[in-house]
Amino acid sequence: MDPDLTQKTVSFNSARFLVSASRLDECPPDIGAEVAFAGRSNAGKSSALNAITVNGKLARTSKTPGRTRLINFFSLNREQCRLVDLPGYGYAKVSRDMKDDWQQHLGHYLNDRRCLRGLVLVMDIRHPLTDFDQMMVEWCEHNNLPLMILATKADKLKFGQAKTSMMGIAKKLSGFQCVEHLIMFSATSKRGVDECQEALTDWLEDNGTDDDVTA
Repeated sequence: MDPDLTQKTVSFNSARFLVSASRLDECPPDIGAEVAFAGRSNAGKSSALNAITVNGKLARTSKTPGRTRLINFFSLNREQCRLVDLPGYGYAKVSRDMKDDWQQHLGHYLNDRRCLRGLVLVMDIRHPLTDFDQMMVEWCEHNNLPLMILATKADKLKFGQAKTSMMGIAKKLSGFQCVEHLIMFSATSKRGVDECQEALTDWLEDNGTDDDVTA
């Protein structure tokens, strides 16, 4: 029997911290399947990861943005499946040299990690498509890497305002083939968590490529 057919279905509440890496050679072996989360330091990335894994303490949240300076790996119950928390950028009060160092190691991971199945880009629905966000979208497009966008903190807006923001994001990204999922998300209300988990499961188990836009 094909061993892939006996694999467990991914259970996101099984996520456990595995290892932190400051360089590519410190990462787990480049086998299996990974999905990485990226976003500006204040976009709510850690809160999104905690909501998706139903574990409020999985990814460290902080009132001081930019504290995550390492690539953090989390194992799942399905063998060789991992979630990856990439360093946040934008508001960290550190030296330019350190920021350049982070950028270099992030680039190495994104360019050279063969088991990377997709990227989840977390952006604040109130301030979407910053320069960093645009850079990540263009990188995914250039490298044919599937992209999921979580428009976080949707609970901070009235529903009509949130829908308008989603429509604006979708319009600006309409020319990018890499965008497979656009999800209105709130770690507080849990809006979008189920949709996100379903899409992540497709990537980790089947590497599916069906397009989907969810508001």
